[in-house]
Amino acid sequence: MSKIKVGVIGLGEVGQIIHLPILKNLSDQFEIAALCDISEQLLQVIGEKYQVEHLYTDAEELTQQKDLELVMVLNSDEYHTDCVLSAIKNKKHVFVEKPVCLNLEETDAIIKARDEANVKVMVGYMRRYAPAFIQAVEEVKKLNQIQYVRVRDIIGQNHLMIDQTSHVFRFQDIPKEAIEEKANRGRFMVKKAIGDVPDELYNTYRLLCGLSSHDLSAMRELIGIPKRVVSAVHWGSNIHAIFEYEGFYAAFETGVDNQRRFDAHIEVYSQTKTVKVQYDTPYIRHLPTTLIVNETIDETYHESVLRPTFKDPYTHELEYLYDVITKDIVPKTSIEDYQEDLRLFSQIIDALKENYVIT
Repeated sequence: MSKIKVGVIGLGEVGQIIHLPILKNLSDQFEIAALCDISEQLLQVIGEKYQVEHLYTDAEELTQQKDLELVMVLNSDEYHTDCVLSAIKNKKHVFVEKPVCLNLEETDAIIKARDEANVKVMVGYMRRYAPAFIQAVEEVKKLNQIQYVRVRDIIGQNHLMIDQTSHVFRFQDIPKEAIEEKANRGRFMVKKAIGDVPDELYNTYRLLCGLSSHDLSAMRELIGIPKRVVSAVHWGSNIHAIFEYEGFYAAFETGVDNQRRFDAHIEVYSQTKTVKVQYDTPYIRHLPTTLIVNETIDETYHESVLRPTFKDPYTHELEYLYDVITKDIVPKTSIEDYQEDLRLFSQIIDALKENYVIT
């Protein structure tokens, strides 16, 4: 089995807790050959930990390293498009964490560059690679008529899980100007997507692109793209929306608070059967994703809980990525697939604008 040489851009929480350890575990498939981060102190520490020789503070320089075959873009989303396009320009395959970017204009540029370079670009939607979710997709196909769907993601802030279970290196050597420039880029990119909006709507859009992209992406694969957003409201770090489908409605609810728990699931109801995928925090690896099926057959009510594996969805995702590159597979979490999320986010914001009151 040939190894794919990987360059990793962005060494923050998700890189340290998830991607780098998994790449190391999958050492028969991947070799970490280059690292990049804006923090020089962090770069040195992680470089020593993983014994990587080629270290960069400039992402474009990493993408120019000739022996790399794959670039993983894990840095802040304001810089994703620049990194992805630079990698494609240098004929590298790309894995990019969600959100890929913040507006459709950038996704169009990535698709054009990808097709011209004939490389693969895969989006990091790990929940859709969990075996329990894949089984749920097949279970939902068997339902006669969907009656209702509930998409829920009410979680505590990430650090509440991370602080008790992982040691993450963080350094304070990022220039103040870089932090300000990052914020300005984000505002500019969001404006291209939804216009010049108040801070509350700006923050809600960022929440949709971040946490909610997992939920709504999985919803689309499970039950398809909604016909329209019927209504939406938001308050603080909470959103509630209703989506119309053919013959049924789906409710989406999300929020972030200060409780140490992670309640994320999608439940599909028919007249006599429900199919539910239950997720746990990804920051504690190997917590299982389960499939819960409840069904009434004749006079008997059946409950079943399936735990297909303890292997975490991120590992399944990167194993799939290896096949995408080595077997010339079009990834199901493609840029075109992600575009559907951006369109849905904008529709939710449009519905929110109808109820928004300037105070």
